[in-house]
Amino acid sequence: MSRKLSVQQREELLSILKIRFEKNMKRHEGMDWNKVQEKLEAKPEKLWSLNEMDITGGEPDVVGYDEKTGEFLFYDCSAESPKGRRSVCFDHEALEARKEHKPNDSAVNMATEMGIEILTEGEYRSLQKLGEFDLKTSSWIQTPASIRQLDGALFCDRRYNTVFVYHNGAQSYYAARAFRGSLRV
Repeated sequence: MSRKLSVQQREELLSILKIRFEKNMKRHEGMDWNKVQEKLEAKPEKLWSLNEMDITGGEPDVVGYDEKTGEFLFYDCSAESPKGRRSVCFDHEALEARKEHKPNDSAVNMATEMGIEILTEGEYRSLQKLGEFDLKTSSWIQTPASIRQLDGALFCDRRYNTVFVYHNGAQSYYAARAFRGSLRV
């Protein structure tokens, strides 16, 4: 699979990202789109990953800047968990363990294929400070090995103006659960 966008795809994506960036300045106060675009144009593989985030419904946007690494941080900022990533179990091990009614994929597999990371609990909570997300859906988050070894996995959502972290069997999947990703550029 080619991980490069055509010139037209690249221009369309950059236009979408710029509009989203300008529409949601509270997510990245004081940042300059031209600097973001310069970084993106220098890293075509990152543009491909952002395009994957976008076409699966994630609405990626800049949510921070890492002073140490000089990288911009993108998160999925769709109001609800991305539609194109729902109904997936947690990881490949969970997918393989299902005997019946297997989902099409897992969150970890999809994130790996897209070249992104699943949000950590801390990243999920940081996202929720920028708006209200997952009011009707939920999102798998990175799960500690100690929990995963016991066949569990973690997910989050926002209800009652509070972010909740829950557990579920890693093999489970629901029409209202996907995952949110992050990408450093």
